[in-house]
Amino acid sequence: MRIVFAGTPEFARLALDALIAAGHQIPLVLTQPDRPSGRGLKLTPSAVKQAALAAGIPVAQPRSLRLDGKYPEDAKAARQLLLDAEPELLVVAAYGLILPQWVLDLPRYGCFNIHASLLPRWRGAAPIQRAIEAGDAQTGITIMLMDAGLDTGPMLFTRALPITEQHNAAILHDELAVLGAQSIVQAIEEWQAGTLMSQRQPEAGITYAAKLDKSESPLDFTQPAAVLARRIRAFDPVPGASLRLPGLTDPVKVWKAQAMDEAVSAEHAPGDIVQAGAQGIDIATANGVLRLLELQKAGGKRQPVAAFVQGWQHPQ
Repeated sequence: MRIVFAGTPEFARLALDALIAAGHQIPLVLTQPDRPSGRGLKLTPSAVKQAALAAGIPVAQPRSLRLDGKYPEDAKAARQLLLDAEPELLVVAAYGLILPQWVLDLPRYGCFNIHASLLPRWRGAAPIQRAIEAGDAQTGITIMLMDAGLDTGPMLFTRALPITEQHNAAILHDELAVLGAQSIVQAIEEWQAGTLMSQRQPEAGITYAAKLDKSESPLDFTQPAAVLARRIRAFDPVPGASLRLPGLTDPVKVWKAQAMDEAVSAEHAPGDIVQAGAQGIDIATANGVLRLLELQKAGGKRQPVAAFVQGWQHPQ
């Protein structure tokens, strides 16, 4: 098919590569403008832009697609490029811009979106992290036909993936990116064959995956240990979970932890250090003990807890 692709991060790059490998014609790629990155804040192209240029595909980077918005000239230029591309289909994956109705109406067969959850659960910005945080047993990929709502369009294709205790957000992201790339290629094949049927999303089970915020980073030890352990996995690598430890001025990032199935003595309030050693730093919570296993001081590197405690003058 003749497909215009819209996406920005690594998650989307895998889908673009898969569509190219499957033999589809990609006359145009839309992606976010280059962003400052690294210590020197050098303008860096998105993963999708790099892949498109490597494949010799023209790239457009409008700041907005709203013809009546803040950047109408960007939107008008993008509209002309889309009209010239004459797409049969627009495939969208983590693009980062809202698509106005004129974009949704332009391709002959509409717009397919690769969404990293089993809709209608976890519509919105951070479905991977929120699924881990909530303790979901599974997540997956939904290929949906886009409409004007927030991930509300008819579902075309779904693939499920179990969530285990070994999954943090980075690992699950990478697995879902591979699954998403496979799914979009298969969905388009079935669409062309006439075997792909759309179905409305059920009204039951709708949840929203709110955008991640740095203010969520501090751990609240009035919550159960199991909840905190999931939160740490969900926030790895962004925004990271943090806490304050005695003897250290700045907050410490926690990258790995384990919920211990043991009672907390009445003498320990939530947040108290129960013990600290090479095997872990145990913190009392509202229900159980959270054992910290991998930490990072401000300005330092991630360390196993055995190395961390050697450089930390903690109370005995």
